[in-house]
Amino acid sequence: MALGPRLDLRQTQSLVMTPQLQQAIKLLALSNLEIEAFIGDALDANPLLDVGRDPAPSGEDGATSPEADVRRTSLEQSPADRLIGEGRGGEDNPLDIDTGAIDRDVDTGDGERLSLSDGAVSGAAPSGEGDWGAALVGSAGEDGPGIDERAGGEESLFDHLDAQVGAVTGDPVRAGIARYIIGLLDEAGYLPVRLEDVAHDLGAEMAEVEQGLALVQSLDPTGVGARSLSECIALQAIEADRHDPCMARLIANLDLVARGDLTRLKRMCGVDDEDMADMLAELRSYDPKPGLRFGGEPGGAVTPDILVSARDDGGWDIRLNEATLPRLVVNRGYYVALKGSCEDKTSRAWLSEKLGDANWLIKALDQRQKTILKVASELVKQQDGFFRKGVSQLRPLTLRAVAEAIGMHESTVSRVTSAKFLNCARGTFELKYFFSSGVASASGEGGASAEAVKAAIRQLIDAEDPKAVLSDDTLVELLKEKGFELARRTVAKYREAIGLGSSVQRRRQKKIAGAG
Repeated sequence: MALGPRLDLRQTQSLVMTPQLQQAIKLLALSNLEIEAFIGDALDANPLLDVGRDPAPSGEDGATSPEADVRRTSLEQSPADRLIGEGRGGEDNPLDIDTGAIDRDVDTGDGERLSLSDGAVSGAAPSGEGDWGAALVGSAGEDGPGIDERAGGEESLFDHLDAQVGAVTGDPVRAGIARYIIGLLDEAGYLPVRLEDVAHDLGAEMAEVEQGLALVQSLDPTGVGARSLSECIALQAIEADRHDPCMARLIANLDLVARGDLTRLKRMCGVDDEDMADMLAELRSYDPKPGLRFGGEPGGAVTPDILVSARDDGGWDIRLNEATLPRLVVNRGYYVALKGSCEDKTSRAWLSEKLGDANWLIKALDQRQKTILKVASELVKQQDGFFRKGVSQLRPLTLRAVAEAIGMHESTVSRVTSAKFLNCARGTFELKYFFSSGVASASGEGGASAEAVKAAIRQLIDAEDPKAVLSDDTLVELLKEKGFELARRTVAKYREAIGLGSSVQRRRQKKIAGAG
């Protein structure tokens, strides 16, 4: 072969993603809050974009309702969607498109139709707080972990304590140190730093810092400012006038309380069974995290993206939560005014570019909504048993199964289910919650979700007799009767995953509970 320069002609195929297509894919994975921030930046950068006003609600005077102006479309791809997929979003330029609510009906293929309409629903109720010690840990409900939602605007722990400082002391130095310490407390009310570090930061004497801490520990709620669980409980025992030498030794050995070593505790405290039962009952009445009674950082609520409710005909009403997303439109009047004043070529090109960007963003957001609804519809169809009967009916499900059912790529389904939440009568769940690995069925027919197995284990342990605590081997046999074929190590893994101790640990915990 001759050596030297030459020209070769080759044909190759490659996938080229336009910037607009890359942005559309990015939008698909964003949460509602991130979309709000993105839209805010777009409104600042593009003068042709505007936030549309929702129609006035209907009254008895016959005014038009918001539902009357809902734009109905199909879940099938529209020409605009195809343009986005081809990276040519600027070629189709209607002057007024909104991202408002979408009302759709989807055929599930089983003779049942899912109505996808605009609407809103209240959030899930907050769950309660568990007991203080490892020996008293409670269990969640059968329906699995919901997403707790806290209302904003509550008085914070800092505000509650700061308001008390001035009324307790008139010494400005002591009050200043106390306020500094209050600012260091974590949400549970504990002081996570050393007093030496506080003294160094403030340039104060150690005795002054200790006086400031004592001031904080004298405030309501009792127990704040503690540096350990033992100190927090001791402060509350002192306040209740129950901090005698026996109680002090009990509080100093909370690790033995957690292990349920009552024999050793009675010997150390020098008390009998009756006194020990009274002391344990007193111990359980104290709050290990007094700071949690007050609001923390405002705005900790989770806003669901999809709302699911039961219909009277037995079907499901699946809706996007449009309350958190603004309704975007192209400002038609401003566009016409600018177009009339654009005389040079550069100005006309700039205006055309902004119009294309505005229309592309509106279409991309609409495509995002339709894709989320399509995935959510399939999830509800696949997990119909969960929505009707609870987590015990949760089926094993994979991203690939959903992707094949709706004709999308697996990566698209993964992006859709990332940081998205669904609200239903059973609570608020991340979409990823509905994807679970499966375990073999004892009958050999189908399988069961890992979440369903965990729920069954929790149900069996919650119902066990304190005098006959179930071992993992016994749980294997009982689960087999329920139709779950699992190995002992798998049962142990699931039991630990839901925060339940071994049979020995549970026996000690129940012994403590019975003694109290």
